[in-house]
Amino acid sequence: MIRTALATVAVSLVGAAPAAAHSSPDPVITWNRTLLSIVRTPGAQPPTVHPTRSFALLHAAIEDAVAGAPPSASRWAAATVAGHDVLSSLYPSMRPALDDQGQRERAEVPSATRRERGALAGAAAAAHELAQRANDGSSATPPSYVTTGQPGDYRPTPPAFAAPVFTHWGAIRPWVLRSGDQFRPPPPPALSSRRYADAIEQVRSLGQNTSATRTVDQTQIARFWAAPIQNYWNEIAQTVAAAHHEGLVKDARLFALLNLSLADGTIAFYDAKYAYRFWRPVTAIRETVDPGWTPLATTPADPSYPGAHSVISAAAATVLQGSFGDDVAFSVTSEVLPGVTRSFPSFSAAVDEAGRSRIYAGVHSSLDDEPGRTLGSKVAGYVLSHAGLPER
Repeated sequence: MIRTALATVAVSLVGAAPAAAHSSPDPVITWNRTLLSIVRTPGAQPPTVHPTRSFALLHAAIEDAVAGAPPSASRWAAATVAGHDVLSSLYPSMRPALDDQGQRERAEVPSATRRERGALAGAAAAAHELAQRANDGSSATPPSYVTTGQPGDYRPTPPAFAAPVFTHWGAIRPWVLRSGDQFRPPPPPALSSRRYADAIEQVRSLGQNTSATRTVDQTQIARFWAAPIQNYWNEIAQTVAAAHHEGLVKDARLFALLNLSLADGTIAFYDAKYAYRFWRPVTAIRETVDPGWTPLATTPADPSYPGAHSVISAAAATVLQGSFGDDVAFSVTSEVLPGVTRSFPSFSAAVDEAGRSRIYAGVHSSLDDEPGRTLGSKVAGYVLSHAGLPER
């Protein structure tokens, strides 16, 4: 459950002072955009700290600030200061630009008294959330990984044969889940099974760099979704929230639930990845079918099962469906394919495509996709019912 330092002064909207009109997007969206820009900046994100932690910290603090601001305070200022203080703490080298943004946003609150009271609420919420996560295990040194060399056991993949990443992440303290293994999926099927053979054959055919069976559109799909998957879903949430104009309070709740689900989903999938240590398609195919096989995309440096894109997409869609239903049309762009936009009639349609994209890219099989979707849905469902963020 999210615990706010300001719980004693939390109030409902009833009886609160009316919010001032603002010409710009609310601070929930602007600070989300700022964090997206930061994590896309080479070298800004610590290599052993997963970015979903930063998104969860940011939006938990903003939600706490908005919920805890007293009637005499500006929720706008509270959200602004909470966002500023969290990101300044996480990314101190970005402080000058963050200060400028914070000053501009606070200036949109005309009442000095309400602005300062909101700032106090925001600062308290940020300090509380940062303190809560100070010893969550995210700063631990990732343990080294040694493959057994047995069939099915993950080992570093070509071309760089990079050491596996985030070997510690499944053990850090979750935000809402009881533990990283709470919804751990069952093991992948046996290497001797028909399911395994069919899945590997599918990715061998569709995921090869020179595949003659993958269509032009499937190739675009593979490349379109190749960036960190949480970035897409935060942008999708921005687009949908802006279109629905539900305001600061509901946006704060939505983005907190979204990013708590993504953060806990990431802990959960890393728990499963290193519990099962399942090898990647490139290893399986090269060692059993075709020694020269090469995937369309570079394989990520972690075990295959379950698929991160599938977990994160299903978790995000579950949260968004809870607020807006599934049949919401939207478009999304890709940071790795400039100028390309893909459109969807529903959140579930985007989940389907994001999962398939990794098969087309040759870095996952269908064995990783379905369990990943199930895991993501379970994590988000648990967050929605246990995060302690009531409708306001």
